[in-house]
Amino acid sequence: MNIKDIVNRDIVNLTNCESEPIHIPGSIQPHGFLLGIKKGESRIEFCSANSADFIAITPEQILGKHIRDIFSDEQASAFAHYVGKDVIDSAQPFVFSLNGTSFNTTVHQVGGNVIMELEPFPDGTLHLPNLYNQTRNFVSILERSSGLSHLCQEIADETRVITGYDRVMIYRFDEEYNGEVIAESKRDDLISFANQKYPHTDIPVQARELYIRNPLRMIADISYTPVPLLTIDDSSDKSNHSLDLSHSILRSVSPIHVEYLKNMGVGATLTISLLQNQKLWGLIACHHYSPKILPHYTRLSALLQGNFLTSQIAVREVAEEFNLGEEVDKALVESLTALHETENFMEACHQSPSLLKLANATGAAIFYSGTIYTNGNVPDEQALLKLFAFLADAYPNKAFATDQLINMYPDARDISKYAAGIIYHSMVSGQDGILWMRQEKIETINWAGNPDKAVVKNEDGVRLSPRKSFELWMEIVKNKSLAWRKSEVNAASSFSYALQKHINYQIIRTQEDKNRALNEKLRLANKELANLNWISTHDLKEPLRKIQIFASKVLDREDPDLSMQVKDSVERMRLAAEKMQLLIEDILTYSKAGSMEQVFAMTDLNEVLRNALAELQDDIDEKRAIIRTEDLPALEIIPFQMHQLFINLIGNALKFVKHGEQPQVSITVSMVDGANIPQANAPSGWQYHAIAFLDNGIGFEKEYEHRIFDIFQRLNPAHKYPGTGIGLAICKKIMENHQGFIGATSVPDEGSVFTIYFPLN
Repeated sequence: MNIKDIVNRDIVNLTNCESEPIHIPGSIQPHGFLLGIKKGESRIEFCSANSADFIAITPEQILGKHIRDIFSDEQASAFAHYVGKDVIDSAQPFVFSLNGTSFNTTVHQVGGNVIMELEPFPDGTLHLPNLYNQTRNFVSILERSSGLSHLCQEIADETRVITGYDRVMIYRFDEEYNGEVIAESKRDDLISFANQKYPHTDIPVQARELYIRNPLRMIADISYTPVPLLTIDDSSDKSNHSLDLSHSILRSVSPIHVEYLKNMGVGATLTISLLQNQKLWGLIACHHYSPKILPHYTRLSALLQGNFLTSQIAVREVAEEFNLGEEVDKALVESLTALHETENFMEACHQSPSLLKLANATGAAIFYSGTIYTNGNVPDEQALLKLFAFLADAYPNKAFATDQLINMYPDARDISKYAAGIIYHSMVSGQDGILWMRQEKIETINWAGNPDKAVVKNEDGVRLSPRKSFELWMEIVKNKSLAWRKSEVNAASSFSYALQKHINYQIIRTQEDKNRALNEKLRLANKELANLNWISTHDLKEPLRKIQIFASKVLDREDPDLSMQVKDSVERMRLAAEKMQLLIEDILTYSKAGSMEQVFAMTDLNEVLRNALAELQDDIDEKRAIIRTEDLPALEIIPFQMHQLFINLIGNALKFVKHGEQPQVSITVSMVDGANIPQANAPSGWQYHAIAFLDNGIGFEKEYEHRIFDIFQRLNPAHKYPGTGIGLAICKKIMENHQGFIGATSVPDEGSVFTIYFPLN
């Protein structure tokens, strides 16, 4: 039988260290030994090379054998029952005994393999933890801890008591996975690592993934010699014999990590993951300065401490955020109250302390209608104008918050004293907006060694260690403010929205005041126009009537003393008075079309048409006109206005006829969509009754299709086609009263089409 090892011998260097396959090292630590079987079987496929050190049986004697060949039938049967369960409880390991030695056997399944890790009891006893006392102590810690930092310190102290390690640290990650020691319990003679930061390169991505998958990791002796895993070399089996040890407690450690710990002077470690929302929040890192094997149940007690802390992280963070939020909400309510109760907030209340407190800002500025209103410590006006212009251009109609303005604004360094961090909301239009500012908070970061030297390489380019020095290295961070909390950003957003509404309300009210004043002027003007209309349509009628009567009397006389020149002048005077009277009557009609009470009634348009034709019958007979019409609908209309509309449209068709030609007028009806009404703002999807008046008259040029409805618009000489130029303007006014439209198309010397459109509803 040929045996081979499955040790992963890939060289890890600077180009591939981030992808080091640390979950399949092919070796283990020597404080226990490992066996592996296929799932559902009992034949041993894998064995660590140190099995003889524990059970006096070599790998050659173990590989290919069944469990019952190594241990008793009773133990083999019990183990088969243990691994046959749906869920294997790793907290209660199986116990194998051989040659008077008992082994805690941690079992887990990965892929198609069942991995057994056997560790002898250190002193022959189980050392079961007192979970009642441990839980009672934790409850006591909860009661006396005032915040998350205090709780972490208590957990660090308690974990050190349980495990006996020389140093226990609570290690928290930031957004980039740089870690910071936020709590520490240690031997008095050790240098403190409290508040020191460690760069994210100390724990690469794949290591963080393993911390998520396996929450507890122990290295019993940093100076250990890795024990290779062996398997039968079956040349017919082409499968990859690597073994995933992600969940293994004995898994061998990356040589890079071992070198890292040796550089720190550490002899043994225990690491417990702290997870939040399936992400690595931090670690409980235990260091010992000599080899240390922690028994299985003591490890579980330490893991329980991690579970205790994990259960409280979100609760304490939410509580801290809630306490801050209460103060922020109080300031927000004060600011909103002032905003709602003050006519001009910018002028009267822009320096209110609550405006700063709602975001815990050191300064604030509002830019509105060319004026800057400031509160607290802010840059000078020119610097603010420049900043507002930049933000309005870069973030139009947006909002954002940052604690490092310098990352996006080139001139931020000049104003960091006042505005290293900002919350910005654009408003209304242009450069208008509101800013909350925080001044620069120069921060000294204590790194455990220079983070820029986290990688050390030799002449061959092989990565030897993350770094060799862990001496305190200070970094001064400038142009940065305290980070904005979520409650502060939300409060700023709420106030900005309320301020926007306040400004919009002021704009609307100001416009309403202007409209009110304008309406009053229009009312007075209309009153004057009404008086003028009364004078023109009543007081002028009587003199004109007298002029016409006197002129007629003069012309009827057979007085020989009157010359033909005088009679001609009197006739011209009479015609002018008659024309003026006609103009006054048309003006009166146009005025009535827009000012008289509009009473709608369901009316049959066929009846309206008959009445209009009856009134025009003399002209129709005189010109022998032919009128053709389709059946018209019944509509909600103003009857007398519709009568006037038909009179005007048919009358124009009879008037503007070519010399010597018989007038022909056709009236048709159809349904059209609003989108198909030319040059009208009719909504698409609305249906309209289209009533068209087609004639064979003189027509007009296309350029007049819209101008023809303007008042006093005449296209033909008055001596050939008399009129005032008001008739079609009256038609347009009538259609506006009916929420409809009127349009015209024409070809010169061929005729015209006038179409009126009534909405279906």
